[in-house]
Amino acid sequence: MITKINVQEAKDLILKNKSKSDFVILDVRTMEEYNEEHIPSALNIDIRRDDFDEEIAKLNRKKTYLVHCHSGQRSSRAVELMEEWGFTKLYNVVGLLFGH
Repeated sequence: MITKINVQEAKDLILKNKSKSDFVILDVRTMEEYNEEHIPSALNIDIRRDDFDEEIAKLNRKKTYLVHCHSGQRSSRAVELMEEWGFTKLYNVVGLLFGH
């Protein structure tokens, strides 16, 4: 199931779950964007890369994923694909997580 959340809800969810091993922050922006600014401990898998499918296939489908990009467009696409592949606990951050 995909749950759309706003930036404040995302921040609250991260604070609540940051020490849990079954909670993953997935940043689907480019490596350049990630290197500029990212959430500590976030996993970066660029949705635009050719091997995105392969990298996502390696992830544990039983974990909870908070997926974000810059504004919510790429993360929306990512969570839709992940849901098709059997991921069930997905949060999509809609809005600007960083101040750019």
